[in-house]
Amino acid sequence: MSSSLRSGVSPGPQIRDTPGAFPSTPGEPDLPSVVSSQNSLSKAVYERRAEYTVPAKIRIKVGSWNVAALQGTEEDIGSWFVDGKGISESLSNLSFESNGTTDGRNLEGVSHQEARRSKKKSTVPSNDPGLVPGGEEIGLYVLGLQEIIDVSSATEALKPYNDPWPGRRWKQAVEDALPEGYVKVAEQQLIGLFLLIYAAPRIAPTISSVSTTSTGTGLMGYLGNKGAVLARLVLGETTRLVFINCHLAAGVEKGNLERRNWDASQVLSRAKFEPLNNGAGEKEESGENIGDEDFAFWFGDLNYRLEGMPGDDVRRLLMLHTKNEYGQGGPSRRKISAELAIANKQKPSDVSEDTEKKSHVFRHRHHIHYRSTTDVPATYPSDETLDPSSDPASLQTTLASLLPHDQLHQQMRTRKAFGDGWREGPIDFLPTYKYDVGSVGMFDSSEKKRGPSWCDRILYRTRKDKLAYEEKTKAEEAAKKRDEEMKSHGIGDPAVNQEEVLFDYDPATDGDDDAYDPDADAEDPELVKTAAGFEDKIRLEYYTSHQRVLSSDHKPLDAIFTLHYEAVDPDLKAKVQQEVARELDKAENEGRPAVTVVVDYHHDHEGESRSSSSQEGVDFGNVRLDSPKVRAITIANTGRVPATVGFTDRIVSTDKTGGAAPPWLRIRFDRSGDKDRSASEAREVYTLEPGDATNVELTVHVKDIGLVRSLNEGHANLEDVLVLRVHNGRDHFLPIHATWLPSSFGRSIGNLVKVPEGGVRKSHDGHEESHGVKWSAPREIFRLTESIEDLVERAIAEWEMTAVEANPPWVDTGWPFITSTQEDKMARNAKERIREALDNDTPIPAAFPQEVDVVHRVEAVAETLLTFLSSLQDGVIPENTWTDVETALSERDKSKTHLSIEDQRMQILDTLTASPAHSTSFTFITTMLVKIMNEISSQTADPKARVELRKKYEETFSAQFAEVIIKAPLPVNAKERRASQSRRKRVIQVFIEESAES
Repeated sequence: MSSSLRSGVSPGPQIRDTPGAFPSTPGEPDLPSVVSSQNSLSKAVYERRAEYTVPAKIRIKVGSWNVAALQGTEEDIGSWFVDGKGISESLSNLSFESNGTTDGRNLEGVSHQEARRSKKKSTVPSNDPGLVPGGEEIGLYVLGLQEIIDVSSATEALKPYNDPWPGRRWKQAVEDALPEGYVKVAEQQLIGLFLLIYAAPRIAPTISSVSTTSTGTGLMGYLGNKGAVLARLVLGETTRLVFINCHLAAGVEKGNLERRNWDASQVLSRAKFEPLNNGAGEKEESGENIGDEDFAFWFGDLNYRLEGMPGDDVRRLLMLHTKNEYGQGGPSRRKISAELAIANKQKPSDVSEDTEKKSHVFRHRHHIHYRSTTDVPATYPSDETLDPSSDPASLQTTLASLLPHDQLHQQMRTRKAFGDGWREGPIDFLPTYKYDVGSVGMFDSSEKKRGPSWCDRILYRTRKDKLAYEEKTKAEEAAKKRDEEMKSHGIGDPAVNQEEVLFDYDPATDGDDDAYDPDADAEDPELVKTAAGFEDKIRLEYYTSHQRVLSSDHKPLDAIFTLHYEAVDPDLKAKVQQEVARELDKAENEGRPAVTVVVDYHHDHEGESRSSSSQEGVDFGNVRLDSPKVRAITIANTGRVPATVGFTDRIVSTDKTGGAAPPWLRIRFDRSGDKDRSASEAREVYTLEPGDATNVELTVHVKDIGLVRSLNEGHANLEDVLVLRVHNGRDHFLPIHATWLPSSFGRSIGNLVKVPEGGVRKSHDGHEESHGVKWSAPREIFRLTESIEDLVERAIAEWEMTAVEANPPWVDTGWPFITSTQEDKMARNAKERIREALDNDTPIPAAFPQEVDVVHRVEAVAETLLTFLSSLQDGVIPENTWTDVETALSERDKSKTHLSIEDQRMQILDTLTASPAHSTSFTFITTMLVKIMNEISSQTADPKARVELRKKYEETFSAQFAEVIIKAPLPVNAKERRASQSRRKRVIQVFIEESAES
């Protein structure tokens, strides 16, 4: 799957949701007629990136755990991963004192902890204050899980790999444990592999270009029972991070080792992320691979084992140390003692607690020392106490003797896997696999008695590491080539004096001096030059396992890194961008066409609050719904040669529409365009002779209801940058600004009933979600219907008094919703004034100038009502409500049940009353229609003509208002479509028929 975090993340080619899939080949983009050289602006800004970046620091916690598809493991996730709990003080290089945490003397004992283990509660010890940082100290939490389902089961492993259900309990457990405000920025699942990344509130907005993918390497080399899930993100617009959670092939045979190496190589070669914008306005042609990043973190169940040592010997050697975790009794203690006794050819009964050497742990200057009470007095150690690395009985010495047998380290040294710059922190903890579930220190006691191994690992690599490896490889290849050339000239012949041989290259041994060293990590942060040219620093702070987590046969482990990096400051970047734009405008070449753009600064006389005069571009001031606003600019040829100009397509983000101008802006030149446009890339071009000028009219007109909704909700704004292309000259960038005045149109009824007195403009931002319900129905509907009723009555009365010989307007059925007058400037102005009255909660009658007659007034209000109802987000009858109404009507039609008009009304109202605000709005509208028809039909003296006129109006009004009241799509099937249209009209007609009047 390919996912993106949030706004600001540019979607690239879709990643196919198949285990082991590559991203699909990027298709041909929808190329605009012109690609603006705004790239030059982006490049110039990028050149000055050092001016708008600031030092930043983040702690990244990477955690890995094979949960073995066991129930209850999710109960432990928050404790060890987020809170840093479950670390054994005596089996790690960490202590409560040295880490400055709460005193751990009240920590629950191991035997008691194992005895109370439950699948429904966390297994970490009680009163554990945590030994590594967590909570709000961490800026980025990265969790990799393996085997969240049973991958050994064909039924589970072959389920749809993108089924989200297995991961939901893990996601919920992590989110419940994280501090408030942390945001999920990436998620990827492949069968049993699951990757989650969460960012702190201050970090999340700085993350962009998130891309996730998966690579299956299991059955047949592609299925997802083994493989990796990966995520790429950009931190602070500067630093690329890659996270790889994997599960490689299992097994202890040589073939299994080679398969693990193959799995890793497949992940490296096949994983691909979405293309990335390089910051200079240029997008990569193909997706990123592993190795293109600045910092990479590879973790999971790598499954590498200990080689060349009997598993039983390793188990017993390590259990000499884990035995000391227990008290004098307990099942695990007895099991361990029994195995050790057998190893020493003793019976378990021969092992007594009195004769057994009791191990004490002494801590001095933050080091752990193990001594036996039969060897030394029970006194505190002196300054001469042995360092653990020098103490032959210490755990550290034991681990140091085992690590040379670790397959992963061997493969890294010989460069058969992970030899291209990957490294690992010092291993100061016990092997993470395999334990009896529910045990702190009892290694696998089943019949198989699997040998302990560090299967679970966390590796990392910097860009510096990768480049150093590549340079070294090149040097070795060059040395080998020189050596072969010398041998070809006889220098390498045995008969030749060996002292004359300058190079003797042996790939099996050369480079051993630079082989993998697990202790090579320095305490000081390492300086890394990123792909963007910044100097970042990274330091590994902690790398440990959580020995006292009991719910799986693997122990979880985590690593904490501190990353110092340069992050883009948006305010500083905007300032530099403005400066660069001005500098580019000044950089003229006299031998090239040059034009000057002059903005006609217009001052509206409507009490608008104006921005500072220093604001550049064209400012349209306050903009309202369906109220065009015009500004003018002059383009003058101030150069010495003819200039061909035209507005070209803008480079826009994915959430904006392309073209020369946004949809809400219209551009009109005062002259015809050139017939020959071959010399320019602009849509329409105009050639100006030296000294000539052209006037351009820019009109902002917001009419699209979808845009109105976005503007009301703050999801869009009226800002953009036009690009004036001068052929063979420099581009001019013209910022456009306008301030949107919130409108009552385009909202939902649920939102409108919360609008306080004063209208949507009262709070300026147009957001009313924080208010409670103020009205039984939107005041806008009440005021419009009330005004129409009053104006219709006045219009009819005035018509009678004036005794005009012409036909009255209501002769056309549908009046006043079908207008009898032509649309003119006065009518448009009247509708603008009505909308303004609605938005500011001022009386509608006061909105009309005296010269507007009553017929124009009622028609303007009627048209405004239809537009308002059409714009409602949910409609007077929402889709779900209409579904219930239509179902009831359809069932009644099928049963051929006859209901009276009153019963039909009650049946419909029973459904509508589920939403009182919608029901009341419906009543306002139908009541208004009834009153209009009563007024109009009363003008006809002939009873028969009156009835006929009434029926015509009922038919017309039902059709008109069914379209605007009911917010539900019509069926595609023609027959069903006609039936639905008939039922919609019938719902209105039932309430306005003359026989239905109360």
